[in-house]
Amino acid sequence: MSAPTAPPARGDVRAVVGLLIAFELISGFLQGAAVPLVPEIQHWQGIGTGQAQWITSVQYLAAAVSVPALGRLGDLYGHRRMIRIALGTIAVGTLLVACAPNLAVLLLGRALMGPLAALLPLEIGLVRDRLSVDGGRRAVGLLVGALTLGSVLGHALAGPLLALLGELRPTLFALAALAVACVALSFMAIPESRTRASGRMDWPGAALLAVALVLLLGTVSRGSTWGWASAPTLGGLALAVALLYMWTRLQLRSPDALVDVRALGRRASAPYYASGFVLGAVLLGGQTVAVSFMATSPDEAGYGFGLAAWQISLCGVIPHLMAFLGSSLCANLAGRIGYRRLLLLAFTLLTCGYGGLIALHTGLVPFTVANALVGFGVGLALGGLPTVIVESSAADRTASATAVYNNFKTLGGSVGGAVFGVVLGSLVLAGTGTPTLTAYVSIWAIAAVLCVLAVGAQLLARRPRPTSPAPADAQHALG
Repeated sequence: MSAPTAPPARGDVRAVVGLLIAFELISGFLQGAAVPLVPEIQHWQGIGTGQAQWITSVQYLAAAVSVPALGRLGDLYGHRRMIRIALGTIAVGTLLVACAPNLAVLLLGRALMGPLAALLPLEIGLVRDRLSVDGGRRAVGLLVGALTLGSVLGHALAGPLLALLGELRPTLFALAALAVACVALSFMAIPESRTRASGRMDWPGAALLAVALVLLLGTVSRGSTWGWASAPTLGGLALAVALLYMWTRLQLRSPDALVDVRALGRRASAPYYASGFVLGAVLLGGQTVAVSFMATSPDEAGYGFGLAAWQISLCGVIPHLMAFLGSSLCANLAGRIGYRRLLLLAFTLLTCGYGGLIALHTGLVPFTVANALVGFGVGLALGGLPTVIVESSAADRTASATAVYNNFKTLGGSVGGAVFGVVLGSLVLAGTGTPTLTAYVSIWAIAAVLCVLAVGAQLLARRPRPTSPAPADAQHALG
């Protein structure tokens, strides 16, 4: 590990955090704008719903592959350098999407946008290295808040932007312009991280993990289409598990492992990685469940609110804004009660929120209040989990540890989406494809139980041993 240099001037610190917040704001905007534009992309490319699913799925698969590799490369060779490479790749991807003459090129562009998910782990590695403990914690909360706010704005403004520009292709070029601007900004006033990990890049481990994750997530995403008991689904899952077992053995033997597998199993950190999986399952896996419920006509199904698209958008923005508020307040609240108590509070609020959805689904106002409670809990969890995981890891493994957490969250989203999809597809009204009320209540009950399990796991967590010269304040603030 190289010796640290002098800390940056106060003005440099402000510039670092400000630019990184701008990157996360635009990252969230690009990700949030993708879903509302999918129907227009379908019409543009002349593709069906099944093919359109790959517009979002291919980016998640690319993220699963690129995030661990970029995180480790950032720890080895500098987080700023990898942020620039990630932003350059994203910019090329957005330009390919805007220029795409066919579906193959469009999907290639979407795959190149996968490193959007790597920006936050790399930025957390940078701020942990360049800022004080308290400054780094506040920065993480602001970064997560900016990502959340950007996603809200992207989802809300994609439609108006399309209407303003009149056609899809100019809209896609406008999004590409934002990505290109980020590349230019990355060469302004951002100091490089000073700490370097020892060793080399574990390319065999990265390749094996990439194949295993693509196989696992790809199989899960197609399970409902192929059939969960079909040979392709069962075979794909079995092979993915076998590859992950081989990868784990390889990591345990490698002196320059891509991921510190032993750290994943430590009592100080394992409950928080598991909580990241739960967060992904209820957040990413269940993000369309409430929307579908609100859109269902009570006259036809006996439940729901029969809301129009604009009404759903208005109600749906409330939990997103609460998530932004929660992530923004995370550092201040954790300064009072500690990060571990904050995460217990976050998952308790999530449990209460899902319980509220079960009990209060007959009225729009109480339903929205319960959904807002879920959003606030999500915001606290999004802001707190990376901090606890990072501060439980070695200083030269910051980006790698955050990248692994991100993949646990993505995997949870894929598994949660698959399970919730099976529930919605299995419990349907007779003679229709419309889910029953029992289907929605079952999903909210599953989410509540998962959050209770996350609380239980966190209560069993052991406080980590100090990894820095100033452990007292850090351990007190972690709670």
